Amino acid sequence: MAVTGLIWIGFVIAHVAGNLQAFSGREKLNAYSALLHGIGAELLLLMRVVLFIALVLHLLMAFQLTRMASAARPVGYKKRDPQVSTWASRTMRWGGVLLFAFIIFHLLHFTTRDVDPAGWAQRFDSAGRYDIYGNIVASFRIWWVTAIYLVGMILLGLHMWHGVWSFGRSLGVAKPSPNPMSRRIAPIVAIGLWLGFSIVPIAVMAGVIR
Repeated sequence: MAVTGLIWIGFVIAHVAGNLQAFSGREKLNAYSALLHGIGAELLLLMRVVLFIALVLHLLMAFQLTRMASAARPVGYKKRDPQVSTWASRTMRWGGVLLFAFIIFHLLHFTTRDVDPAGWAQRFDSAGRYDIYGNIVASFRIWWVTAIYLVGMILLGLHMWHGVWSFGRSLGVAKPSPNPMSRRIAPIVAIGLWLGFSIVPIAVMAGVIR
């Protein structure tokens, strides 16, 4: 669970760095996208295979751990009063399911382009490259598309908040803390990723990116 989660943490950090190039304009973002699908096509394919395997294993481990937890205590508590858990950790299961649904929507929207709310899936720029910049702008001008992405980024932020904190302890590289509620790095990473992804659709809606 921790290893596959770490793989996705690394990808999400790289992904947000690429997304922020939207602030540099159409030429910069479309050139970046063309580079990934051109010279870096083999590397991109390998990355997608690794991410797919990591996601399948991550979901499988989540299912197995949930079953183990249920088997360990088949009768639920009459009253639960969390003492050293965060809201992020308590929402990992259902939040993870909703995040998985969002990932599928996102892939259908910007990767396979089978979902095309803005009618931009087959448009190209003056250099003959797929106009990903135009798709971003046209899509995030649609309120419900922006709403889906903003909710998805809240789910991502919560998932990363607990995931970044817990993977080191799961792998045994982080020592137990006498104050387990003191989590400094995890919220910084989670809030940074949430803000980095959310600021693009917000900027489109505000007319900053157009």
